[in-house]
Amino acid sequence: MPWDRNQMAARAAEELQDGWYVNLGIGIPTLVANYVGDKDITLQSENGMLGMGPFPYEGDEDPDLINAGKQTITELKRTAYFDSATSFGMIRGGKIAAAILGAMEVAENGDLANWMIPGKLVKGMGGAMDLVAGVGRVIVVMDHTNKHGESKVLKSCTLPLTGKGVVDRIITNLGVLDVVEGGLRIVECADGVTEAELRAATEATIV
Repeated sequence: MPWDRNQMAARAAEELQDGWYVNLGIGIPTLVANYVGDKDITLQSENGMLGMGPFPYEGDEDPDLINAGKQTITELKRTAYFDSATSFGMIRGGKIAAAILGAMEVAENGDLANWMIPGKLVKGMGGAMDLVAGVGRVIVVMDHTNKHGESKVLKSCTLPLTGKGVVDRIITNLGVLDVVEGGLRIVECADGVTEAELRAATEATIV
């Protein structure tokens, strides 16, 4: 069976290393906070929080504690708060080791599209463009196909780009792929998913 959202988030958490400062994007990436475990990881939220804990249990929510996706979260003993200018200073200044982001499309050369679908209401581009330009490593977590069964892992993106050649690793419900010279390399398949099934669901070149 393909991975569900929580399994994808848990797999993404395996990418993180002790001592890293990590930004979590909106959507599936926010679930990574629940799977950090005993690792010495500091999670950053671009709305001004360094040191995010896991999601609160029902009944323990604090409406004043939210992440960039407006979800209630928890704080840690070492949590720090600051304004957006300081937050983006960290991002643009290369202080964040990795960003785990969602995506609408990813191309085989590492191009990323995750901020706008033309013709739909756009509230703002958010911080993704700063993140992909400023962090050390970009990991995308998303469903492999859209609701119509069409691949979201493409030869080239059709939507407006967030960044060119910025993605390092792609984690989907079908498996894990790395962006390498000439296309994508399969790192692993989800439990119960065959390499043939992953290839069949992928428009991008697999080398």
